Amino acid sequence: MKKLSIMALSALVAVGSIAGYTVAQQKINDKDLLNQAKNYFQPLPKEIPAPSDNPTTKEKVQLGKMLYYDPRLSLSGVISCNTCHNLATYGVDGVETSLGHKFQTGGKNAPTVLNAGFHIAQFWDGRAKTLEDQAKGPVLNPVEMSMPDPNLVIERLKTIEGYVAEFKKAFPNEKDPVNYDNVAKAIAAFERTLVTPSRFDEFLKGNTKALTQKEKEGLKLFMEKGCASCHNGVAIGGTMFQKFGVVKPYPYQDTNDLGRYNVTKNEADKYVYKVPSLRNVTRTYPYFHDGKVWDIREAVKIMGETQLGITLTDDEIDKIVAFLDSTTGKIPEDALKMPVLPPSSPKTPKPRI
Repeated sequence: MKKLSIMALSALVAVGSIAGYTVAQQKINDKDLLNQAKNYFQPLPKEIPAPSDNPTTKEKVQLGKMLYYDPRLSLSGVISCNTCHNLATYGVDGVETSLGHKFQTGGKNAPTVLNAGFHIAQFWDGRAKTLEDQAKGPVLNPVEMSMPDPNLVIERLKTIEGYVAEFKKAFPNEKDPVNYDNVAKAIAAFERTLVTPSRFDEFLKGNTKALTQKEKEGLKLFMEKGCASCHNGVAIGGTMFQKFGVVKPYPYQDTNDLGRYNVTKNEADKYVYKVPSLRNVTRTYPYFHDGKVWDIREAVKIMGETQLGITLTDDEIDKIVAFLDSTTGKIPEDALKMPVLPPSSPKTPKPRI
């Protein structure tokens, strides 16, 4: 009995040693994975850096939030920035292409506005360099908000006493602060607060327990298969332009949609688009520039085939999707609270169809 007890004790010690080795080895693996991830990604800062000519202020953000939610920036008076970039649904509207003025639809899927200020440029074709430039576009686009010119936008705003006061607070050193440039600056200032920290950021900061084992395996695959060669940086994308269909054509490609070529007129830019951010991607369906793919699993599969020339297994796709879901972040609470907008006056130009 004594000999048996010694043998049993030895077995327990051996098992304990193996278990201890496994835990230690796992810690080493986690550390290695974290170090590898740091070569590709950075955690989100609290706020998107602002340009020197448009520093972020509390007053500017408050005004920008009001303008972002205000449908009076559209000709019909029913479409706001939030219509197509709904913050309650992670900055998208959940349709292939957005409905605009007179129920027209545009040619591109509306990308999320969350974390957009980290991108190299705005719009799928990169035609706007900054958030300020981007904010000016949809308001005057005849298919979107359809204002005929900036003058009508400013005429509406100047007849609303509440807005006149807010512009003065946001731009106190200007003689005539209610102008179209400042509309864009205020909206951009608000959008720079739309940062969504996630569990993946906690991992990048050193908390290796922030991700599950499956998510870690997905992260490892994401890097080793080559996904991170384009989807990297703070926003996990948005840092470059890339042809969609590097190895083989995108199966739903509209050959009339030439992508960035329409901006540069460079033959090499045909079917080239800005690489989108993958933060919150499991919430920002449908996918790609045309919104043709609704299933995140199909999107991952297509990316493997068209961009990397590989066929991912179902298990690999599951793990990569699990990792992508770990980037789902927290939308700033204040941004989700609908602002009370100042009332129009009898002089305010009425909505038009």
